[in-house]
Amino acid sequence: MPITTLYAFPLALIFLILTYRTIRYRRDNRISLGDTGDKALLKRMRVHSNCAEYTPIGLIVLGLAESINASVFALHAIGLSLVIGRALHAYGMSQTPQILSLRVSGMVLTILSIFLGSLYAFLIVVAQRLLL
Repeated sequence: MPITTLYAFPLALIFLILTYRTIRYRRDNRISLGDTGDKALLKRMRVHSNCAEYTPIGLIVLGLAESINASVFALHAIGLSLVIGRALHAYGMSQTPQILSLRVSGMVLTILSIFLGSLYAFLIVVAQRLLL
């Protein structure tokens, strides 16, 4: 699945950057477990967790669509939307104060890539089964 692999790399980089930011903050502030009420740490944890929550399903949808030979254009649209969405959300939410327009735009792109990608793949499978 070369197209899915192409998008997995930047998504993994985003995730690893967010991981590093959280770990570094914990180390610098000697916070081992939980958030101890530290709002800056909680924000970093939520940005990181949000990426961990949405990225896997986005990659699964992309991979499934690729596995049933979805159009290359559609696959790139799904992948780009997911990468741009995750980057916008992470950046917008990480800022103090948050840049709400980037956070919201990032979530919209992420959710659209997951929903439209899965709908598109579903419709391909249904059409293939009906034509058999």
